Amino acid sequence: MHNNAMSILSPSIKRGSAELAVLAVLELGPLHGYEIARRIEAESEGVLQFTLASLYPLLYRMEKRGWTTAAWETTASGVKRRSYRLTASGRKQLAQTRREWASFFHALTRMGGLSRA
Repeated sequence: MHNNAMSILSPSIKRGSAELAVLAVLELGPLHGYEIARRIEAESEGVLQFTLASLYPLLYRMEKRGWTTAAWETTASGVKRRSYRLTASGRKQLAQTRREWASFFHALTRMGGLSRA
């Protein structure tokens, strides 16, 4: 159920959801930056979109926090790329972030009458 209003999200909401989106797609297995951005866009039906210029600083911060780890890989065609994966700390952060967002959405639904929208 894709709706044009869904594609108009404020930048602050998108920023706040970035960590959750990245952690969630990495939960399924290691990915390189372009694939992370592509999966987030596909799974959010285009609502969440990241340029590589905005995604890589986020990935570096997450690696510095110990939530992800990255390793260089060489593709069959000889191209080198960094592949990111969740750490145990990243899995804990994902669980905590999911709880926080669930609580936030529950409160908005109750207060804002979103269930009637």
